[in-house]
Amino acid sequence: MRVCGIVGLLAKSEAISERLGELATPMLVCMGTRGPDSAGLAFFHQPPTGAVWRYVLYAPDRHYDWTAVSAQFEQEIGQSAQLDECENHAVVTSAIAPGEMREWLKSAHAELHLLSAGRSIELYKDQGHPGEISERFAFATMTGTHAVGHTRMATESAVSPAHAHPFTAGEDFCLVHNGSLSNPYSVRRKLERLGIAFETDNDTEAGCRYLEWRMREGDTLEAALENSFAELDGFFTFLMATDRKMVLVRDAFACKPAVVAETDEYVAVSSEFRSLAHLPDVKSAHVYEPVPERIYSWDVQSN
Repeated sequence: MRVCGIVGLLAKSEAISERLGELATPMLVCMGTRGPDSAGLAFFHQPPTGAVWRYVLYAPDRHYDWTAVSAQFEQEIGQSAQLDECENHAVVTSAIAPGEMREWLKSAHAELHLLSAGRSIELYKDQGHPGEISERFAFATMTGTHAVGHTRMATESAVSPAHAHPFTAGEDFCLVHNGSLSNPYSVRRKLERLGIAFETDNDTEAGCRYLEWRMREGDTLEAALENSFAELDGFFTFLMATDRKMVLVRDAFACKPAVVAETDEYVAVSSEFRSLAHLPDVKSAHVYEPVPERIYSWDVQSN
């Protein structure tokens, strides 16, 4: 089973929000000993005013011509877009709706992979050591309301950017996972019969798409997790985020580690306490180990 490391940080104050990347980056890098193969970090922001979405795209080439993509987008879609690039990733901000964006990418740039879509989420992930990835994407400079990340040591599927975590489905939702599901293919077949497409053979993707499907059917994330206890078999610690909350749950056996530190300023989650030791006033934090099959949910506050 995978070792892997998970991290999460939710700001309760403007001061922590402004330092979110600065504080979350050492958490991720520290967990590189648990997962040196690949890593990723998803930041969530307060949504912009108006009908504007944020898309993060991944290209197979670090020298990809993002300028040409931007020009083609504006010409064919007829809408302006802000494109901020960083090597093989680009963040596109536009009024185009997610469904239309996915269709355009499929027809115009099938080589590009849509990492995340939503009004709040901004996700980066790639193959390589967490320290190198953090430097490439300047994670330490980023701000936001909350962030979740993952360092991967792969055993059950390929080491690739697509197989790296966090996994996303739908809009403004992502999941990181330490453990292994024993029935991902039966879950996958069930969802594929409902028209849900998969992009990898990673077991985590089955869990992510199952939970997002339940939410589209009307469940809250917490209710979706309650349903998942009967559907998802295996060992897992799941850390999830939406635009409004961060949620943690462990399976009934709680084989995979997790620790939480809470103060008046933040909620921090990690696989090991040592990645939290640098956080402000952590010595005064309420530190505890989450109990099995209890859902821990923290809401984003309006700062």
